[in-house]
Amino acid sequence: MLCWLESCLREGQGRLVLPDTHPNVSQFVIRVQIIAIAPAMRAGLRALLAAEGLDVAGESATLDAALGAVPFDVLLLADAELLTDGARMFSPEPRLALVVLADDPRVVAQVRALPLAGWAVLPPDAEPGELGVAVRAAAAGLVTLGAALAARVLGGRVVAEPMAEAEPLTGREREVLDLVGQGLSNKLIARQLGISEHTVKFHLSSIFAKLGAASRTDAINRGARQGLITL
Repeated sequence: MLCWLESCLREGQGRLVLPDTHPNVSQFVIRVQIIAIAPAMRAGLRALLAAEGLDVAGESATLDAALGAVPFDVLLLADAELLTDGARMFSPEPRLALVVLADDPRVVAQVRALPLAGWAVLPPDAEPGELGVAVRAAAAGLVTLGAALAARVLGGRVVAEPMAEAEPLTGREREVLDLVGQGLSNKLIARQLGISEHTVKFHLSSIFAKLGAASRTDAINRGARQGLITL
């Protein structure tokens, strides 16, 4: 479930708009540029967007490469940490829309500070239909948030704060993450390292917690960004 807000939320108003009552959200072709470090993530997002009838203009691993690519209407960003470069890269004149996959309310504060025509912040595990709706809404100049994130944001002020430095992965955890990045299942990882599947699951749980990852794909993405693994 999504919550839509008129773009005037950036001026502090915050009027909710029900998705089925807002006109002209899906009546024009929308070109989407995908930004994700992991090739697997880019491929997955491309498939999801295609299934929703959206035109994928291109894809890249970095924000600067995307902004210098072919024309597009909406940026789909799978790595919220790349927003640190956004302030200097976006044009002062709001013309682009941005959809970010993240579940941290501090990301909302970062996105709101950018000069955007419309934007959305969705959890990394958002349903395909939710992703499609959010992209179309952002292109139409609206603001969209995942329901859980909207409840946290609208319930109090969100302040952009530096995230605490994560606890480093152990040597074994890095080995497990590297094998996950190679596409191995828990059973194959256990066989490769000579440990039990239960131990693999324990290591994965610790990896997810330290990286702040919500899934295996998210962990691969974050690990690659931090230089822990090579894709």
